[in-house]
Amino acid sequence: MEQVLVGVDLGGTFIKFGIFKENGELLGKWQVPTGERAAQAVLSKITWEIVEKSGYAVNQMKGVGIGIPGAVDGQGMIINAPNLGWRMLDIKEPLLKKLSIPVQVGNDANVAALGEQYFGVGGGCSSMVMVTLGTGVGGGVIIDGRLVPGAFGGGGEIGHIQVNDQETVACGCGNKGCLEQYASATGIASLARRELERTDEASLLRSCTELTAKDVFDAVKDRDILADRVAEQFGQALAKALSYIACTVDPEVFVIGGGVSAAGPVLLNYIEKYYRQFAFTPSKQTPFKLAALGNDAGIYGAARLVMLNK
Repeated sequence: MEQVLVGVDLGGTFIKFGIFKENGELLGKWQVPTGERAAQAVLSKITWEIVEKSGYAVNQMKGVGIGIPGAVDGQGMIINAPNLGWRMLDIKEPLLKKLSIPVQVGNDANVAALGEQYFGVGGGCSSMVMVTLGTGVGGGVIIDGRLVPGAFGGGGEIGHIQVNDQETVACGCGNKGCLEQYASATGIASLARRELERTDEASLLRSCTELTAKDVFDAVKDRDILADRVAEQFGQALAKALSYIACTVDPEVFVIGGGVSAAGPVLLNYIEKYYRQFAFTPSKQTPFKLAALGNDAGIYGAARLVMLNK
């Protein structure tokens, strides 16, 4: 009887599912709206989808891996998932009772990193740091092929490394000067608005009604001088944070993913230039790569969680 792995990427808007062979080959995937966010409702939906839509009997499943948008400790306890309104919640035990198969839980950005490390551009390297540039900045640290979730679920929270102690505006976390304020999609747009207010110089960005990070990098590609300054600020902030991480982890590769990474190789130019300047000598040549799995990184990483915890 063919055995399969189930990968689940739980988001505030959608829940994505993937069915994989034991070797990680994707057999099928689908997604459904998250809908009601109460834990019991979400767990019932996940259970129903796995049992009724997967196309496989539960006794064919080796296990289920789930990525959660929030802090998850090393035992799979959800410390805080603000987008879902969950705090200090164990979902492993309830799902185990419902499905009678092993369940593994991790932070979604950490899990996505695991997907890229094993199935994507990481190429199975033993140490890797992934940065996800989206509405916020997340990430995942992998050492010796395994995630580093941290003792309290804070491992890989790259977006809250402080990179500017002169900042006067608070980050969403309550601190000031976090990387997320300069390298996320919202942060890049905020930097651009600051530049537009600071000067009256001509820029393609002045015609944007709802300025986005995509607008900034599109303008960069059109050689817009003001947009270039914004990209320099973005690259400098992110490179500074990654140089700190390199002093601790010294990874084989940095992988850049998330929606902002759709800007392509031009993005890496701004990061690498400053990283080579800031990094400690042994880590100066660490390569940078753009993530390859896109929106599927979460389900691949969730399947990998099961592979690692059979």
